[in-house]
Amino acid sequence: MTLTETDKPVHVRHEKYERLIARAQEAPSATTIVVHPCDETSLRGAVEAAEAGIIVPVLVGPKAKIEKVAREAGLDISRYTLVDAPHSEAAAAQAVALIREGKGELLMKGSLHTDELMRAVTSGTTGLRTARRISHVFIMDVPTYPDVLFITDAAINIFPDLKVKRDIVQNAIDLFTGLGMGVPRVALLSAVETVTPDIPSTIEAAALCKMAERGQITGGVLDGPLAFDNAISLEAAHIKGIESEVAGRAQILVVPDLEAGNMLAKNLSFLANADAAGIVLGARVPIILTSRADSVRTRMASCAIASLYADARRRMVASPAE
Repeated sequence: MTLTETDKPVHVRHEKYERLIARAQEAPSATTIVVHPCDETSLRGAVEAAEAGIIVPVLVGPKAKIEKVAREAGLDISRYTLVDAPHSEAAAAQAVALIREGKGELLMKGSLHTDELMRAVTSGTTGLRTARRISHVFIMDVPTYPDVLFITDAAINIFPDLKVKRDIVQNAIDLFTGLGMGVPRVALLSAVETVTPDIPSTIEAAALCKMAERGQITGGVLDGPLAFDNAISLEAAHIKGIESEVAGRAQILVVPDLEAGNMLAKNLSFLANADAAGIVLGARVPIILTSRADSVRTRMASCAIASLYADARRRMVASPAE
């Protein structure tokens, strides 16, 4: 039996997402280059986010195909700019070029494969790379957890080394603070909460904490290594005798590798009825990276988070002294 969105309990409400969406509706709409929105879900997600006042979409892809999807889905796209591109690879290249020309503040994945989009984004000559490593953050609304929960990196960096993890952590902290959520509590996850030479992730966690102490990572409170239970459960942390600002109250979970992060995020989605918005950071602009299986609501939450972050970056450029 296949699990679908309708199989989730009807009483589950994702109030944390609702608050983020409401805030985004009060901020200026971000011009968003939507890449190859050639199925109903991806096109509807962009259109509904636009109708909610969160983004101003520029649709890039095969014009005839996008218009056909819109007609069949009953979506009015007449008010939005539509840039014709013959196929998904060309759409990704054209979208990245529009960002480089300053014609968009956000990039949004449509119905193309992630690797197609990311090849255009990470191109050494025509892409959107910066000095910062590109990484992914799941922003999760878990009904049983009091805070919005960030999980990183579960989609881009497969086996990150210490240098890459430093950027992964900083990207997530910058997003958290850019959303106006305060100073985040960052848990560096492993299988155990003690530094163990046989488990490399525990050594890297300890090194990242020291890097934060020395100002190589800024803006957050770090602790690790922490096992998942004592990162999110005060009772588990108390039983283990762990006392810190982070243990039991983590807001950002930094996983050892992509496999661990991907499994953790999907476990929360399918076993705890969590929703998972997705953002890629470290490029010239935030990238709304959704799954083909995401609901329209999750896509809207991803748009809201990216739009709020774009607004924070815009204000930071306008007032650098702050």
